[in-house]
Amino acid sequence: MAVGHSVGPVRWQLVFESLMAKVAGRFARVEPRRRARAFVLGLLAELPRKDCWTIAEYAGDSSPAGMQHLLSRACWDADRVRDDIRDFVVEYLGNRDSILVVEETGDLKKGAASVGVQRLYTGTAGRIENSQVAVYLVYSTPVGHAAIDRTLYIPRSWTQDPERCRAAIIPDNTGFATKPVLATEMIAQALDAGVTVACVTADGVYGGDPLLSAELECRQIAYVLAVSRKRPISPHAGVSTAGMLAHFLPAKAWQRLSAGDGQRSPLLRLGPGRD
Repeated sequence: MAVGHSVGPVRWQLVFESLMAKVAGRFARVEPRRRARAFVLGLLAELPRKDCWTIAEYAGDSSPAGMQHLLSRACWDADRVRDDIRDFVVEYLGNRDSILVVEETGDLKKGAASVGVQRLYTGTAGRIENSQVAVYLVYSTPVGHAAIDRTLYIPRSWTQDPERCRAAIIPDNTGFATKPVLATEMIAQALDAGVTVACVTADGVYGGDPLLSAELECRQIAYVLAVSRKRPISPHAGVSTAGMLAHFLPAKAWQRLSAGDGQRSPLLRLGPGRD
């Protein structure tokens, strides 16, 4: 879903139909294409809860069977749709100051049948809960932002259980990958596709993986990644830690930066100085 400056309903409808036309060829039949359009409109609607039942009711269906079929059995190329959406977003929001943001979110689940479900920490609940966790890549610019890629995190407990994976229709060649590895793959794919960005940013889960920063340095892409205070840093004077280096920096080396508008006041963070 893209977020940008407000537009009138007529303009919004034209842009929406343009996107639907762009992805139409990724569906083998007209029925799932129409169903996908109705599904997206349901996701955009102000429903108190969004699942196949509520979205089907919003679309005027008598049961969720059609929406469930779209997500589980209908023939359409999800990765190609992803590529189309990425190109669409970059075309409409493209800016020389664009940033790729890595973020994850969790969906709370009951039971153990949903793909990748396990007791995991999720920011959705702010604690460890039975959930699915997905990693998202967001394209952010001064005029708006939108998710351009996604991948589901599959815990090791799943990848080491072939029968469980087979029952959930997970491909046999799916191996375990950490969330930073998944993020690195998505970033590389976007950059290889021609997405131009000024910077990549992510929180400490991703900043703690040296392979991600190494990939960005190899591609000469600027990045801002949160790191642990214990993260080894190698300045000219020798190996130190991030915490020690920050401690010895003078107060004038820092400035307050806006992290966006909060519900009650601006969100401010300390950042490196301009000097």
